[in-house]
Amino acid sequence: MSVITRMLGFGKRANAAAGKAPIEIAHTRLIVGAALFVVAFGSVGARLVDVTLFPENGGRQALRGIRPTVDLGRADIADRNGILLSTSVATASVFANPKELVDPVDAARRIGQILPDLNVAYVTERLTNRDRSYVYIKRNITPRQQDEINRLGIPGIGFEREDKRLYPQGRLFAHVLGFSDVDNNGLAGVEKGLNERLRAGGDTVNLSVDLRVQHAVREELQAAIDKFKAIGGAAMVMDVNTGEILSLVSLPDFDPSEPGKAPDDARFSRATLGVYEMGSTFKIFNHAMALEYGTTTMTGSYDVSSPIRIARFQIKDDHPKAGILSVPEVFKYSSNIGSVKMAQEVGVNGQREFLGRLGLLTQPKMEIPEIGSPQIPQPWRPINLMTVAFGHGISVSPLQLVTAVSAVVNGGVLLKPTLLKVPEGEPVVGTRVISQKTSANMRRLMRLVVESGTGRSAEATGYMVGGKTGTAEKIGPRGGYIKNANVTSFAGAFPMQSPRYVVLATLDEPQGLKETYNFKTAGWNAAPTAGKIIARIGPMLGVMPVDPTSPEILRQVAINPNAIPPAVQGGPRVATR
Repeated sequence: MSVITRMLGFGKRANAAAGKAPIEIAHTRLIVGAALFVVAFGSVGARLVDVTLFPENGGRQALRGIRPTVDLGRADIADRNGILLSTSVATASVFANPKELVDPVDAARRIGQILPDLNVAYVTERLTNRDRSYVYIKRNITPRQQDEINRLGIPGIGFEREDKRLYPQGRLFAHVLGFSDVDNNGLAGVEKGLNERLRAGGDTVNLSVDLRVQHAVREELQAAIDKFKAIGGAAMVMDVNTGEILSLVSLPDFDPSEPGKAPDDARFSRATLGVYEMGSTFKIFNHAMALEYGTTTMTGSYDVSSPIRIARFQIKDDHPKAGILSVPEVFKYSSNIGSVKMAQEVGVNGQREFLGRLGLLTQPKMEIPEIGSPQIPQPWRPINLMTVAFGHGISVSPLQLVTAVSAVVNGGVLLKPTLLKVPEGEPVVGTRVISQKTSANMRRLMRLVVESGTGRSAEATGYMVGGKTGTAEKIGPRGGYIKNANVTSFAGAFPMQSPRYVVLATLDEPQGLKETYNFKTAGWNAAPTAGKIIARIGPMLGVMPVDPTSPEILRQVAINPNAIPPAVQGGPRVATR
């Protein structure tokens, strides 16, 4: 008879020996039985707590198939309006303990039937290595796959909880967000630039980008690439008063959920990492420099009748104008000759200093690691002074160009570009680089280019667009220029009477079309692309169209505001809602 039997008093001998009433015997049995159950289940519960919270005490061996992990809780990323751009979801990963597998070959084969992309041969080789006690089979499987594998009932197979990064907007923000690896470490874009902050979890990180604007910009840029048979392109929208990037697009792009399947060209950010000679868009800075240093004025003029010769080279205009051009006309007609003469009056040291203060000679800083460094003349000689005046011999990123143009039009303050939303009401600190007077004059010149110069196709009715076109031949991998391989750009702002946003559209190797008379310069492709972008995003951003013939508006953008009469008759009127 067992000890428990004796304790409970089972059997006639026990009852007789007890000499107690039946009700007392039953009461004793119940108390002892309950105590034994408490002890038994308490031991099991304690062991469960031990192996769950303290896996180093043997949890993995005791609870085969459960591997406790630390939930990183990577923070979500959203656009400026709170729309989700990146998030993490719980998934399962399947692993095995080869030491507990009865038939590793059969286990690999059966699991491979559920996971079609599994390399069964590779997994089999790893599972047959009995020296290992833990082998990953596949990470981030679906719930259905987990259920099917679990139903196989194979001893030695288990699952662990992991986080998988998802990008609900697909490719739309590929070069902004970047991507992370299976261990939730950021490898590119904001995911890498803000990796520590995101890994700490907590509140959602709100970026400066606007999903609505990004969609419109990407759609128009892709349409231009398709139409002009370009190999790629980039486009950006920046708030000139805060430095916030509302849109950043580089095409071709990729799916951040599967970056490994994308070619290198798609993962390369033309907007921030690529550096290019930006052609005549640099005349924005050349004119601003001359006006700021006082070597010329809005009433100045230059003789552009003859090409400038230096050594065996000559600098000429694509569309020569005979005689003398005023400062506004040099800008309007994009005269290389006039621009060089303006730069020569400033000199090499002055030119280098001015471009430096605009941030065009150093690598910019932003919340992503894919940032290109400018290529500048070394040494900076008189010949470089001339070519830089019209955007050749110096290469910068579109990000640098946008940031510098913002400073030129916003009243003269250089702001740090950012992909993080600036809280409303928070003061923005910048560095004054040009005077308000120079900035006002540059706004007038940029408006002139769209009104009647090379950027006419960038006009968006009522939005008072201003800007500058630029076309430059690409530099080959071994130096020298590639014939007929151009980068075309339009750098503009709107509304020019009180700029709020800078827009840049850049196309990589666009082709001439019948409708462009086979021309492939910026005025025929990049400028109309920017105009279409502005027409679409203006209403989204709350920019109200104005009457371009209004005396009040004209006085703010005209080259000679004093010549504007008190009232102007005629002309179309635009509703101001």
